[in-house]
Amino acid sequence: MKFFKHSDLKGLHAFLGASKYHWLNYTPDKLINTYNNFMAAQRGTELHDFAATCIRLGQKLPKSKRTLNAYVNDAIGFHMTPEQVLFYSENCFGTADAISFRDNFLRIHDLKSGVVPAHMEQLLIYDALFCLEYKEDPMKIKHELRIYQNDSIDIYNPPGDEIKAIMRTIIEDDKIIKNLRSKEE
Repeated sequence: MKFFKHSDLKGLHAFLGASKYHWLNYTPDKLINTYNNFMAAQRGTELHDFAATCIRLGQKLPKSKRTLNAYVNDAIGFHMTPEQVLFYSENCFGTADAISFRDNFLRIHDLKSGVVPAHMEQLLIYDALFCLEYKEDPMKIKHELRIYQNDSIDIYNPPGDEIKAIMRTIIEDDKIIKNLRSKEE
């Protein structure tokens, strides 16, 4: 038997694929809902890519309160870097949608394209990762975190001690994971 070659599909996964077999038991409504969520996630990834390109190029969008436009225009206006990886260890890192640090003022912006309300904890972790990676004392800098979602902006200025507590948790939890990994080797 000579098998057909599908080299253009190598590394891709079908929505109704064998590795995600749960769809076999879905009702039509559940299938539609799951597919719509999948497509929304894919659209979110494309919007993030588009926004990052606009920011890198300095290409503002028409002035509007629409989520994407406000996010891109603010990031450009604040001279932010898009899609910046923040690294503490192989166990704890993440990518901030947009970030800047000037004159002891840290800004981190997050673009959310979904309808489920976002949580500020993600940005607090990015803040802590920034302070750990760049050895900044969170008590000596100002912080502004923004979530852009559903045509509104949620702004939070966390106190330094809140970031310091998250930094401690990252350090402690990273030690635990490193210890567990060393026992596996």
